[in-house]
Amino acid sequence: MKTLIFNIKELIQIRDESIKKVSGIEMKELPSIKNAYLRVDGEKIEDFGLMDDLEDFNADQVIDARGQIILPAWCDSHTHIVFAGHREGEFVDRINGLSYEEIAKRGGGILNSAKKLQDSSEQELFEQSSQRLMEVMKLGTGAIEIKSGYGLTPEAELKMLQVIKTLAGSFPVSIKATFLGAHAFPSVFKDNPDAYINLICETMIPMVTADKLADFIDVFCELGYFNVEQTERILKAGAKHGLKPKIHVNQFNSIGGVQSGVKYKALSVDHLEVMQQKDIDSLKGTDVMPVALPSCSYFLSIPYTPARSMIDQGLPLALATDFNPGSTPSGNMNFVVATACIKMKMTPEEAINAATINGAYAMGISETHGSITRGKFANLIITKDIPSYHFIPYAFGSNLIDKVMIKGAFI
Repeated sequence: MKTLIFNIKELIQIRDESIKKVSGIEMKELPSIKNAYLRVDGEKIEDFGLMDDLEDFNADQVIDARGQIILPAWCDSHTHIVFAGHREGEFVDRINGLSYEEIAKRGGGILNSAKKLQDSSEQELFEQSSQRLMEVMKLGTGAIEIKSGYGLTPEAELKMLQVIKTLAGSFPVSIKATFLGAHAFPSVFKDNPDAYINLICETMIPMVTADKLADFIDVFCELGYFNVEQTERILKAGAKHGLKPKIHVNQFNSIGGVQSGVKYKALSVDHLEVMQQKDIDSLKGTDVMPVALPSCSYFLSIPYTPARSMIDQGLPLALATDFNPGSTPSGNMNFVVATACIKMKMTPEEAINAATINGAYAMGISETHGSITRGKFANLIITKDIPSYHFIPYAFGSNLIDKVMIKGAFI
């Protein structure tokens, strides 16, 4: 299938050469072409340029995008969308004054989701997750990372990862899988945490990697969850089996998780709502991508990642949704981009870079995703007739998407 899109008002995030990421002041640069065309051949971007330079092209479908803006589909590098049921009761508990940590101590939170997931069949999980995945695709997400972590037993964790694998084979969106057995300590291991660490390292990781069910390994490194020593033991075990780290760090406290991420060459360190200068300094000059999750801060009413300080000190930053039933029941990357601008003082250019090319880097797919580049997948958002791309975060409550293309096909 060959597609020609012409009269494009503005083509955003064009890169003649593939780049891995943008950092610091580079994040303010968002290259674009006005009055442009874009050619797609099969799943890939074939060519783009000024309308004045458009040559004859035999296309199976031709689209007039007059008044519309095209940008790369979002790359959401941190989600938990395979879960069972919802936790709206805990949402009301927080309104009534309970904190996230207090709810967890009462048996809510992650353990609540784990109980529901353990009682659900693989088919039930697939059907629920399919609905969420289709929803986020329609909202412009063209690549997504999905974590396990609501199983907390070998059988349930494998069930989650198998659902992720089935989703990857059933939908055009690119999916990366992360093993997050270290999401919380199951109740049965409350008084013997080392036994659960042993179970993760000696049983779960070998099972996961034997069936090639995960690309990455993750740990919730936080007070009341997994400390730095436990985190590093799990990361070391994962590395022995070829799993690259992606770590939950600094959501509520700065306890050294960022430094562990750097030490073990994590692809990304995610959350970062509470950052000390030593954490920022540790990330300077590394290949680790910091990832902010602003809709989590919005939903829990906790601090936002200090994006302005981090970017002004030369760091890169990616944005992701953290889509999950407890702290972020939304996979809307458009809201994430808007919230980053409104609450974190990121410019629209910085936010779009963070949600596209840097999000792709945080999944290890920047060679094929995250920008309008010849040879990359044709993952595109075509907006409605809007004044400029600045309107995307400005009109944060409106659906501004007209069409979404993933791997050369409209969904």
